Amino acid sequence: MDIAAVKDYLTGLQDRIVDCFGELDGNAFLRDAWERPEGGGGVSRLLEEGNLLERGGVGFSHVTGTKLPPSASAHRPEIAGRPWEAMGVSLVFHPRNPYVPTVHMNVRFFAAKSPDGDASKAVWWFGGGMDLTPYYGFEEDCAHFHRANRDALAPFGPAFHARFKKWCDEYFYNRHRQEPRGIGGTFFDDFNEPGFGTSFAIMRAVGDAFLPAYVPIVERRRDTPYGERERDFQAYRRGRYVEFNLVWDRGTHFGLQSGGRTESILMSLPPVVRWRYNWKPEPGTPEAKLYTDFLVPKDWA
Repeated sequence: MDIAAVKDYLTGLQDRIVDCFGELDGNAFLRDAWERPEGGGGVSRLLEEGNLLERGGVGFSHVTGTKLPPSASAHRPEIAGRPWEAMGVSLVFHPRNPYVPTVHMNVRFFAAKSPDGDASKAVWWFGGGMDLTPYYGFEEDCAHFHRANRDALAPFGPAFHARFKKWCDEYFYNRHRQEPRGIGGTFFDDFNEPGFGTSFAIMRAVGDAFLPAYVPIVERRRDTPYGERERDFQAYRRGRYVEFNLVWDRGTHFGLQSGGRTESILMSLPPVVRWRYNWKPEPGTPEAKLYTDFLVPKDWA
């Protein structure tokens, strides 16, 4: 179990993504290094009020502790009370143009050490994935995003993509709304079954797929004309994003319950959001098409 190699990969991935989107936006990301009193720290990279990104955050964290929060130990009671460490890269990009979809990506590693110090008794796993949240959907964008995810996992056999795609559809779902957050992608968690080497390789494959999955969509849609109607609908749908992150997201719960840095955890939230009471788009409108044609699980690839 080479934890140093995992950390090197994650910090390099953060740098690659920040460099790419700093160039696409034309503005530099803020760099904010921080420490956590309970152990560890991280580096948050943030761009606000950019040309492309209204808000974009790419965070790296490597945190340690002596007692796991409920969000991590509830489904694994055998690790409660163990010393632990967790590291990962998590990003959310909220573009300014409503025709460019919001995107989330996260790759992470977790280890709970044995109380007697025996490394062979450590409990560890990888997790990660990415999902796309359009406001105005395009079939070619959805197909491209899902094919990039499929192709990234193909070297490990066809079963992984089918499994992780279904997992993503089920996870990124606002159960209180009975509605998907977006059009899905890939998601996996608590993953260690192929052993450390292959599990790490799968996590890297997912992380490396992010730029080829998302950048072509950005370049295709970023100059699409839009007006106040589209911005208003974007802000309304962003409310669903906020609801998922605060109500259901396991990573947000873990970060807050473990004493993580609140500013870095919540930099995933969009800067402009609107809620409306009991509102639905008029049938036949482009806004209604999001619900009928895109917010339904499909085999996009």
